[in-house]
Amino acid sequence: MAKTRNVFVCQQCAHQSAKWVGRCPSCGGWNTLVEEIRETEKEKGSAPAWGKREDGMRARPVRLTEIDVNAEVRLPCPDSELSRVLGGGIVPGSVILCGGEPGIGKSTLLLQIALQTSLNTLYISGEESEEQIRMRAARLGDGNPECWILTETRIEAILQRLKEAPPELLIVDSIQTLYTDAADSAPGSITQIRECASMLMRYAKTEGVPVFLIGHINKDGQLAGPKILEHMVDTVLQFEGDRHHTYRILRTLKNRFGNTSEIGIYEMTGAGMRGVENPSEILISQRDENLNGISIAAAMEGMRPLLIETQALVSSAVYGTPQRTCTGYDLRRLNMLLAVLEKRCGFRLGAQDVFVNLAGGLRLEDPGMDLGIVAAILSSFHDTPVPAGLVFCAEVGLAGEIRAVNRIEQRIAEAEKLGFDGIVISKYNRLAEAKNRRITVHTAARVDEVAKLLFG
Repeated sequence: MAKTRNVFVCQQCAHQSAKWVGRCPSCGGWNTLVEEIRETEKEKGSAPAWGKREDGMRARPVRLTEIDVNAEVRLPCPDSELSRVLGGGIVPGSVILCGGEPGIGKSTLLLQIALQTSLNTLYISGEESEEQIRMRAARLGDGNPECWILTETRIEAILQRLKEAPPELLIVDSIQTLYTDAADSAPGSITQIRECASMLMRYAKTEGVPVFLIGHINKDGQLAGPKILEHMVDTVLQFEGDRHHTYRILRTLKNRFGNTSEIGIYEMTGAGMRGVENPSEILISQRDENLNGISIAAAMEGMRPLLIETQALVSSAVYGTPQRTCTGYDLRRLNMLLAVLEKRCGFRLGAQDVFVNLAGGLRLEDPGMDLGIVAAILSSFHDTPVPAGLVFCAEVGLAGEIRAVNRIEQRIAEAEKLGFDGIVISKYNRLAEAKNRRITVHTAARVDEVAKLLFG
């Protein structure tokens, strides 16, 4: 009978210690060591010879110029937003890790992909029963007759099922629920996640089957498990958004087969995730009258231009200390913009409460939204609406200057496509010659020039 011993393993870096300590000696994380039971007398196979493949042949170097470069083959993806994020489709043999907060819609999105695709798909669930998945599929709408469900958490049993009936697409929900008999720790530990992910990755590369892995995140917003998991997979997707709003953003953190600047935008509906082709139309509210404290800013989220409705409210501070509150925008950047308005432009905002909100529940960090935020604040401060049909796109510096932003042509084209009459940009942005441009481009070098343009 094998003997057992207790070891303490760090859940962030897999460092092992004979006793518990508050701080990991390797990565410095606090309260990350968890006790695990390990077997000391366990038969282990001999390690394979270095550089030797499974077929017994040794790998040989190949001249770079002799490698045949063919067009990359991608499997069709029924979801246009996911296809854009992945770089144009699903690459055979790729391993894709999708993480996000609980209840954000990860399982719904991937089950929807399994139902919409025409590929032979195996959906492995370690968190829900077959009846629960069937109820969700009925809500999403049955479509793929070759969608198979397997409720199993033991990786050896899963690989045996894959060997008997290999699928064309594999979805695992989630990697934290799987375990292998080769490791003695509990499911969800670093050792189990690393070993199970390694087996699934070996299967994907050997058989050429794309694998989607759903991953949990910790309280810090990072993907749970060892950091090596993100290095092993080919693509890391982050599904984020506010659960109290209907819109979600699928962001690429790593992609070996495409651009990491692409994003996908979804709307959570009763029938599942609906891809939003033109997000600017839903992020701008339709109003019958022009209200003060509202402006339209042209921002870039990844490679996609977005027109965001920025809302600001400026009122007298009832208490001694004025409040500064942001929803969807960086609070420190708001404080900087208020200091610029007071120091460089003479607006007395030190005794005013300032509230800023981005419509739609999105959170953006594009500096090109600065001028739109400033316009909304000045509109609320003067109690005068911003002229209708005007868009703002520029960065504001500490000296009160209006700085140029990147991809200005795409922002102008987006504003023109939605029917806006004018856009305010930096004087230092270089524009290409456009003979048929219907939108009027206003340029300014300082913030006070924009204030005069808006309110005289």
